[in-house]
Amino acid sequence: MKRIYFLIGCVLLGTVLSASAQPLLKVSPEEVGMDSRRLVYADRVIEKAIAEKQIPGAVLAVVRNGKMAYLKAYGNKQVYPSILKMETSTVFDLASLTKPLATALSAMVLVERGEIRFLDKVNDFIPDFQPWVGEDGKKKDIRVIDLLTHTSGLPPYAPVTELQQKYGSPNPDGLIDYISTCPRDFEPQTDFQYSCLNYITLQRIIEKVSKKNLRDFAKQNIYTVLGMKHTDFTPAGETFRRVAPTEKLAQGGLLRGIVHDPLARVMNGGISGNAGLFSDADDIAILAAALQNGGQYNGKRILSPLGVKTMRTVPRHVASLGRTPGWDIFTAYASNNGDLLGPNTYGHTGYTGTSVVIDPDNDVAVILLTNRAHPDDGGEAVRLRSLVANAVAASIVDAKR
Repeated sequence: MKRIYFLIGCVLLGTVLSASAQPLLKVSPEEVGMDSRRLVYADRVIEKAIAEKQIPGAVLAVVRNGKMAYLKAYGNKQVYPSILKMETSTVFDLASLTKPLATALSAMVLVERGEIRFLDKVNDFIPDFQPWVGEDGKKKDIRVIDLLTHTSGLPPYAPVTELQQKYGSPNPDGLIDYISTCPRDFEPQTDFQYSCLNYITLQRIIEKVSKKNLRDFAKQNIYTVLGMKHTDFTPAGETFRRVAPTEKLAQGGLLRGIVHDPLARVMNGGISGNAGLFSDADDIAILAAALQNGGQYNGKRILSPLGVKTMRTVPRHVASLGRTPGWDIFTAYASNNGDLLGPNTYGHTGYTGTSVVIDPDNDVAVILLTNRAHPDDGGEAVRLRSLVANAVAASIVDAKR
């Protein structure tokens, strides 16, 4: 009898887990107030970009009212050394989409739990982390919010080859040592400068506070909670088999399932706050739906409604600079938002050709995934992102005016 109860329990548990891992309900565009005839324009601009060899292929997902209104694959996920067709289930190197989808979200989880706050000084967690020092000797500490909004004054990047020679690789401690003492470019909160070093520093804070590496923390508190099955750093198994390659290697072969970004790959061993996350359109759509639903999807919550609102709001003290804690509203990097979506639209891009745009007023998300860095780190996706966002926005027939 006990064995029967045990088997029934296993079946029920499996049912619950399976239910939590379901992708978004797929509906026709018309069911969520969109015109499928107008979405054809998005198809055309993507197909044109492929024909002009700007990208080898793409996956487009449109989320509206918590449902998948459009999901389509275009072109090829690999063109060298052989051709492999793009599929909607293809997993991509998300590059800097790691910043909002892993690092910033993880930081917000800790903020909501009362374990860190935006005004905390970085050197509260990294004792050797130096403040900004002006020519007159004036000092100003860099704080968590400065990292999140790219207003810290840290340089954009770091000399990977020099760090590798000095510290060996991978060596996350050596990288943090460099960031802690490298020259600061300006006084915190006085300017915006996009910097991978901000989010690598945030990673160290998250790991020190949570006592878990970023990969495990994000998986346990975000991706597993929402049932995202193919989102991970250093992917393996079925997720790895779905990965689209990026660049050809000088010694032969392709980067596949290994992060393209040099700092993340060489110094941080693939788990990095600035890059390294892999995912597919279905999983990112779930996360977008959760953000559009106040931090909850399918009865599972990762953030509070106020936490989500904070993440998409530019802080008052840097209101003119355009960055929120994790996302971009109106800096020069925000062209992927297009021209037609609402004024509260926020988004982010990745170097490899990935993009997420979310308009909370019209409850729509545009997820465009390409591997434009394949096979020669060429290609171009900047203009394409805007064109696709415009076509999707124009397909919304019940948009708020």
